[in-house]
Amino acid sequence: MRKQQKGFSLIELLIVVAIILIIAAIAIPNLMRAKMAANDSSAAASERSIVTAEIAYYSSFPTLGYPAAMVTLGGVNGVACVPSVATACLLDTNLANNGTPAGSGKSGYMFTALGQGAAPSVDFLTTAIPISVTTGSKSYCAVSDGVVRTAAPGVIVIQTYAVCPGLSPLAN
Repeated sequence: MRKQQKGFSLIELLIVVAIILIIAAIAIPNLMRAKMAANDSSAAASERSIVTAEIAYYSSFPTLGYPAAMVTLGGVNGVACVPSVATACLLDTNLANNGTPAGSGKSGYMFTALGQGAAPSVDFLTTAIPISVTTGSKSYCAVSDGVVRTAAPGVIVIQTYAVCPGLSPLAN
């Protein structure tokens, strides 16, 4: 008589592991593409938030013009935001400081917002550039007309104030 076998054989376990690896090989690239699409969408929304904050700051302090740095639109990391000329509290502190720790970006993108020209500046440029090719597929920019623009997918360029208005407006 045969003895009752308990458990699985090594071959059966190897087959199960191989099946799991095949499923993972199919799923992981789709997951990465979905994450990049989410980062792209988040960057576009953040650009819109920056544009809104820039315009609100200019409306609140017309004699100062647009701020020279994006950090002015938010507050200081770790400190309760109190509205003032230096910390307007119009933008999320994490975004205004470009991530936590400062300079690490947000959702795979690095953001900048600069007043253009001498103070009081009457124009601004804001940009969003992917940190790497695995975190985003587009770059975004906006100027004082308030229109968020983007280059073609896969074309990552650091826009200047002269280049940005010539790019395609972001479709809603």
